[in-house]
Amino acid sequence: MAVLEDGTGVDAALRDGDPSLSRRRPLDRGLILQAAVEFIDEHGLPGLTMRRLGQVLGVEAMALYRHVAGKEELLDGVVERLVAGMLSDEEVFDSPRNGWQDFLQRLAHGVRRVALAHPKAFPLVASRPPEAPWLRPPLRSLDWVEAFLVGLRSEGFTDEAAVAAYRSFTSFLLGQLLLEVATHGADLGPLDVLEEDPDPSGLAEYPTVGRLRHQLSEDRSAVEFEEALEELLNRLALVREESRDE
Repeated sequence: MAVLEDGTGVDAALRDGDPSLSRRRPLDRGLILQAAVEFIDEHGLPGLTMRRLGQVLGVEAMALYRHVAGKEELLDGVVERLVAGMLSDEEVFDSPRNGWQDFLQRLAHGVRRVALAHPKAFPLVASRPPEAPWLRPPLRSLDWVEAFLVGLRSEGFTDEAAVAAYRSFTSFLLGQLLLEVATHGADLGPLDVLEEDPDPSGLAEYPTVGRLRHQLSEDRSAVEFEEALEELLNRLALVREESRDE
């Protein structure tokens, strides 16, 4: 949470009707980006504009342009802040310490914690252009991809196996987490989930679906994440061994 000089959070100050946030802490890029993340967390991405963000910070929108060139750069900055959030996660290592599987498990859970902490902002990680076209969300920063590849190479993965692991790992994370944040209010377009259970009478032609609809609606996201991650790690272990035998 963005914190002002007196320890007040930006969101709390805004709710209290304080119009002078920027006078209590000098406006800078970090404060703007954190305020943008908090705005999206509370109000959703569609409502974010430079004017509204300026109101949050107690300044005219034009004052923001001294630190961010426009909304596109603002959204890119939000993504950078989310991805960088893993760097401050004490449970995530930047290199293997207890084997490559522990390394990837920690990284996967770190990304999931970021996604669940900011479900309405997380889809930006998938949609914004990465630093290079061959980087894949959600591990889309050069720092993290370098750490990922170097870490697996140090654990016996060949170049080819490390790249294959990067592709599989990112596909797994993105698919699992986009579906999960959709249940927490993320705007995913076609992936949006219905908030209300449909009228059972509309399922008359689908008796099996109607009978099992309660089981289908159970939230097993955490269990499914663990099971899919374990299955992925088992597949990567086979890729690692097969590549070393070639």
